[in-house]
This record gives sequence, structure tokens and C-alpha cells, in this order.
Amino acid sequence: MKEIDIISEIRKTKSILLFDGLCNLCDFSVKFVIKRDVHKQFLFSSLQSQPSRIFLRAQSNFIQNCDSVILITENKVYTKSSAAIKVAQSLKGFWFLMGVFLIIPKPLRDSIYDGIAKRRYRWFGKFDSCRIPTPEEQSLFIG
Repeated sequence: MKEIDIISEIRKTKSILLFDGLCNLCDFSVKFVIKRDVHKQFLFSSLQSQPSRIFLRAQSNFIQNCDSVILITENKVYTKSSAAIKVAQSLKGFWFLMGVFLIIPKPLRDSIYDGIAKRRYRWFGKFDSCRIPTPEEQSLFIG
């Protein structure tokens, strides 16, 4: 039976944020984005979900091996610091100012991002299983 890549279809109309569903920091970040996404442009899927795994199998090795945030838009896939900055730029409030960090070379931004990502469980904790969206959030999650 052929697996259907739901994410590739959805990305034609919405941006999709893949996140580590076990990470407390990532969970906080998802809640933060949901609260400030006034245009409802984002949908969310944990990296551990079936739709995310199917989508990632068709991507480059770099993206397949990314264990933190991935932003999927209609035309591009952003990872690590670029994904975080692109999301922040589109949120309500002064978060658009985060775009200034794009002038910093990606390897430097990503090395800082990787340092935090490497320690995220130790610093912020880890869930035993992926979060279950509230009934109000259900329509914002894939898988």
C-alpha cells in the first residue's frame, strides 16, 4: 500500500512547522506560535508523527537527519535557525524584527542553534510521549 504524503499536499495552502514532539522547549514554542499566528498560516506536526516521517523520507539526508524545527512552505524547506527566524518574522507583534538575524551567516546561526538543541532535553525537560493537542488546537495539527 502506498503511503500518502499529506504534508506535500497541505504545503500548497499553509506553512507547516515540524517540531520535536517530546521536547518541552519545542512544545512551549508551538504554543507561543499558535497564540501569535493571527493569520492562521501555520499547521503543526511532530517529527515523530507518521505524516512527518513520510514527508521526511523524500527529502535530502540533511533534512531527514534534522531532529529539531523544520518549516515547510509552498516553495521551500527551512531548518534550524532559518526556520525559527522565518516563523518569528510572520508573527503578531515585533517578532518580525528577528529577521535582522538573517544577516548573520547561517553556519554561525546554526552552530548556536545546534548548541541549544543538543542540550534542550537537559535544560528544558522531555515528555514521555508527544503532546496531544487541546480540542481548540486540533485543527492546527497534522497526524
